[in-house]
Amino acid sequence: MSFDWTQGPLAAGLRLYEAGEFFAAHEEWEIVWLKSPEPEKTFLQGLIQVTAAFHHLQRNNRLGTVLLLQAALRRLDRYPASFGGISVASLRDDVRDCLLKLEESEDPSRVVSPRIRTQPKP
Repeated sequence: MSFDWTQGPLAAGLRLYEAGEFFAAHEEWEIVWLKSPEPEKTFLQGLIQVTAAFHHLQRNNRLGTVLLLQAALRRLDRYPASFGGISVASLRDDVRDCLLKLEESEDPSRVVSPRIRTQPKP
């Protein structure tokens, strides 16, 4: 299965994610997730968990944010540095950075959501 981040629900979800509309982004990506085979399904689940984590952070639920980011990392750690048109390595690094900041009691409002970097198709 090939992901296209330039159109459809994946593109809509990415635009919403970048705009900080995490719940709506989650809903868009779930449309694709429901129809995806493995290994794409678990990969999308990791992205959705990152998105849901930042929805929780917007609602001042630090514990929910941390738990979802940890779960997302467990899924994303299974994938190579690049998968599905996304730089997974940089996403994992950003998620780990967010977790560190949250665990160090940094003001949650200063924790920025990881950037999801798309990569051009070969």
